[in-house]
Amino acid sequence: MISSMDKLMHQVTRKPRVVPAAGAGLVPVPGAVAPGAGPLHDQYRRPLRDLRISITDRCNFRCTYCMPREIFGPDHAFLPRSSLLTFDEITRFARIAVDQGVQKIRLTGGEPLLRKDIETLVAQLAALRTPEGKPIDLTLTTNGTLLGIKARALHEAGLKRVTVSLDALDNDIFTRMSDSKVQVKTILDSIDQAAKAGLAPVKVNMVVRKGVNEDQILPMARYFRGTGHVLRFIEFMDVGDTNGWNFSEVVTGAEIIERLSAEFPLEPVQAEYRGEVAKGWRYTDGQGEIGIITSVTQPFCGDCTRLRLSPEGQLFLCLFASQGYDVRELLRNGSSDQQVLDHLAAVWGQRNDRYSEQRGQLSGSRKKIEMSYIGG
Repeated sequence: MISSMDKLMHQVTRKPRVVPAAGAGLVPVPGAVAPGAGPLHDQYRRPLRDLRISITDRCNFRCTYCMPREIFGPDHAFLPRSSLLTFDEITRFARIAVDQGVQKIRLTGGEPLLRKDIETLVAQLAALRTPEGKPIDLTLTTNGTLLGIKARALHEAGLKRVTVSLDALDNDIFTRMSDSKVQVKTILDSIDQAAKAGLAPVKVNMVVRKGVNEDQILPMARYFRGTGHVLRFIEFMDVGDTNGWNFSEVVTGAEIIERLSAEFPLEPVQAEYRGEVAKGWRYTDGQGEIGIITSVTQPFCGDCTRLRLSPEGQLFLCLFASQGYDVRELLRNGSSDQQVLDHLAAVWGQRNDRYSEQRGQLSGSRKKIEMSYIGG
């Protein structure tokens, strides 16, 4: 039986889609658009619109759902710095991708602010323009520890917005989940500094794990209501092979909305663009908005327009992918922009990934890339 809250979750108005709605059973369409002939499309006619660039696999947190210390301990071998793409290589690939339809670039990690002189990369990417002459939407996701001291420089370099990960207001819960000695106040102060620097509205991501931090849903909502920031609740996902994911630990988006609605009446918000991962809800009293990311219970593969670039130059077609496609060799061996573009078009053109829709149908185990390596 479908609960009234489940029905409410399905009332979010969406813009028309070129492909069937997620979960409706996508049907491949042979052939991608030829390079230079317009935006690239994959086998389900999903255009390439978003590029997520992980610039380091290192992080100063050891979050239990992302980078557990027993796996990523003192002996863990991170990527050698010499293998990382240089800022010029990243910018070159990004420019080629923007020429083919990418409109939004997000810098991720690991913790991207650990990459030395990141402001230089931000400035290079901020100078990119779409074929129509428009600036790209340049954003960054961070755990917030270094954001307070870097926010102004990042904004002056051209960064538009930031997303900050914060899983609890309670210090004990936060330090336990992040496996760090960082205090919640440090992250909250960084959010304030980011807003003052012009990186507003700040999006705040909270991964909700049953039995761990679900009692922080309402305290987080109370704190960020009326601040202008957008709190986004994320279902605990099976990203990578090290986080010990179990469906029994998932607090569903419907359950989250039900908890919030008991105290704060909510109404759905229309999606702003195709491929938006969070379903928007607004407080009916005008005190702001929240987002719900339901990759587990309500997949959005049908609208996924994201390509991921790893720190050492592998292209990944899905957050849950098990295989990457090397582009670093082309960027370093003297290949022309056209050769890089041909490779990009071939990779995107054969894309048929829709893991979240197939999660319950897949048999056996399959190795997946780690979120700490490729970003969220």
